[in-house]
Amino acid sequence: VNYYTFIPNQHLSILLVHILVSFMSNQKIQKPTLTGQRFKTRKRDEKKVFDPTQFQETIVQGLNQTGSDLDAVAKFLDASGAKLDYRRYAETLFDILVAGGMLAPGGTLSDDLTRTEFCLFTAQEDLETMQAYAQVFNKLIRRYKYLEKGFEEEIKKLLLFLKGFTESERNKLAMLTGILLANGNISASILNSLYNENLVKEGVSAAFAVKLFKSWIHEKDINSVAGSLRKVGMDNRLLELFPANKRSCEHFSKYFTDAGLKELSDFARNQQAIGSRKELQKELQEQMERGDAFKDIIASAREEMKKNNISEQTMIGIVWTSVMSYVEWNKKEELVTEQAIKHLKQYSPLLKAFTSQGASEILLLVKMQEYCYDNIHFMNSFQKIVVLLYKADVLSEEAILKWYTEAHVAKGRSVFLEQMKKFVEWLKNAEEESESEEEEAD
Repeated sequence: VNYYTFIPNQHLSILLVHILVSFMSNQKIQKPTLTGQRFKTRKRDEKKVFDPTQFQETIVQGLNQTGSDLDAVAKFLDASGAKLDYRRYAETLFDILVAGGMLAPGGTLSDDLTRTEFCLFTAQEDLETMQAYAQVFNKLIRRYKYLEKGFEEEIKKLLLFLKGFTESERNKLAMLTGILLANGNISASILNSLYNENLVKEGVSAAFAVKLFKSWIHEKDINSVAGSLRKVGMDNRLLELFPANKRSCEHFSKYFTDAGLKELSDFARNQQAIGSRKELQKELQEQMERGDAFKDIIASAREEMKKNNISEQTMIGIVWTSVMSYVEWNKKEELVTEQAIKHLKQYSPLLKAFTSQGASEILLLVKMQEYCYDNIHFMNSFQKIVVLLYKADVLSEEAILKWYTEAHVAKGRSVFLEQMKKFVEWLKNAEEESESEEEEAD
């Protein structure tokens, strides 16, 4: 007998509803899902594979079509930058323009890629052609400024690869680099590559430097070279173009003078002298700080003068700077004069040792004038210092009078001449009295 036959119809309906509700409440509700949906990756998020082959083929084809017409080359490069990824393939681009194809480590051309015969290394080896190539690079970088850094890195790399190039290729690269440096297209810091030990040892660096500096000076002058080298702190490193056993001012001077670069030789010699003077000044200050005897300091200084061919006029300038540099001066004007007088009285024997000539005395007076002007707390101390050194026989009346009438410099002139007026009048009167006494004695 069916169980449900004993339940009334209306009760049966209610029971079925309860059963259905209970069943549905015990079931987990399935969350909606998306199946088969694919999302596109944004174009900017796609990682491009580095493949310079197609880029190289396009550049080589364009250069083969333009040939040796460098104006056409410049126009082709300008237009191609809008279609090709110069930013990504800058090294490849510059390799092709210089060597005709991609360079392998060491400077050899890669064998498996397309090349062109129309490049810097196959061009004529003369200054005019190299100037024309410099214009091509200049126009390209001015048009696409982001290539500037990549171009400098390329030149640094090429300099490290010099041994892999022929002598003619090195000469062309040297001339081009000199022109680019003269016109400010690249920084002189790229020359650091020339200090590579292997290049220096085999004489490659020095030979390359001759061609480079010749084209640089031809394009501008030695002042351009000096300014650029100083800017990157390389003005004192020229001797490093030679191996250690040849690293002397004499060898450098002879090598570059014989190559027709006497201006560069003179510059290097002058820089070497400046370096020697700085070292001497440092040594003098250390001797004073240690409290070495004046006779030992004087003997050491004279030995350096002889060794480095330093004149007495130069030496008195070094001594004055050393004497004044190692003291911490009082910032109060009324106290600094007293401090200076006491200090200079102590070191007057050292100053006297290097003022045996009138020119040395004049130079000392000028150094004193400049120092008192540059250090404002000493503005009112000048006359007192002069009088002190006059009494200590460091300065003669002849030197003081000559400085007063004609040998002074512009710095603080009116102030210092006014300070010295009464003392100069006293010197003149004393000189006249002395002459009168001599005439009476005669």
